[in-house]
Amino acid sequence: MNELPQQLVNGLLLGSMYGLVAIGYTMVYGIVQLINFAHGEIFMTGAFGALTVWLWLPGGTTMWIALPLMIIGAVVVAVAIAVGAERFAYRPLRNAPRLAPLITAIGLSLALQQAVWAWYPEAKSARTFPQIPGGPFEIGSVTIQTGDIFLVVAAPLSMAVLAYFVMKTRTGRGMQATAQDPDTAKLMGVNTDRIIVIAFALGAAFAAVGAVAYGLKYGEINFRMGFILGLKAFTAAVLGGIGNIYGAMIGGVVLGVAETLATAYIADIPGMDKFGSQSWADVWAFVLLILVLLFRPQGLLGERVADRA
Repeated sequence: MNELPQQLVNGLLLGSMYGLVAIGYTMVYGIVQLINFAHGEIFMTGAFGALTVWLWLPGGTTMWIALPLMIIGAVVVAVAIAVGAERFAYRPLRNAPRLAPLITAIGLSLALQQAVWAWYPEAKSARTFPQIPGGPFEIGSVTIQTGDIFLVVAAPLSMAVLAYFVMKTRTGRGMQATAQDPDTAKLMGVNTDRIIVIAFALGAAFAAVGAVAYGLKYGEINFRMGFILGLKAFTAAVLGGIGNIYGAMIGGVVLGVAETLATAYIADIPGMDKFGSQSWADVWAFVLLILVLLFRPQGLLGERVADRA
């Protein structure tokens, strides 16, 4: 029990990262009812975009100067790929059977993995990600690593910006209208194609911020990093209520805390020692998803997706 505060903080940090990526899933699904399974790879390309900026900077550049530029690089790369995918891969299939864009998303996911591997052949093994100097910091019985500070600031700030954008801006209201009824929104003068592009771009931008947080937290990235994390982010979106932006972040936090606590404490249960290792963390995440689908399929906060004929 002495470790409980530390484990809760670890879970909150991990869940915040899941939530940042889950926002992309839930925004796109809420508007076009598409599960973009390539979103995990868009997250991964954001990490390599940030790394590329770091490698291009002159030697001796401090991390405090490099970090804002790396975030911009990550966002630019992730948004460009997401917008390109929407325009050339998903838009032509918008009126096709739902299985077609789903298969396309899986194919795009594999293509992005191989593209990054071709650009960074050494990415087959983990690439070292630059770290913020200083730390760790002790707050009572809780230890926070320097890289975690970025996530502590970025996650709530990102949610505040997104909430303001969706609720207070004209484009945000257009997104809500398109999610509720795209045909009626189009008749009322809303450019639904533009709204869909913005949804893809915003989701990719938040995934890019999460990718930088991942690199700072773990100190390395690789071209397969988006696959499992993308599935967990999708789990978080379903857990919070698919189509519900706030639910995506809450679902991410719940998933992160549950995964961390399960990994830390299940091993203490007699006869369960082998189920508490880190290798079982992914298993418990998907066990939680199955339980939610069985007992509350609409998610913790409920879906915000209009039924469409």
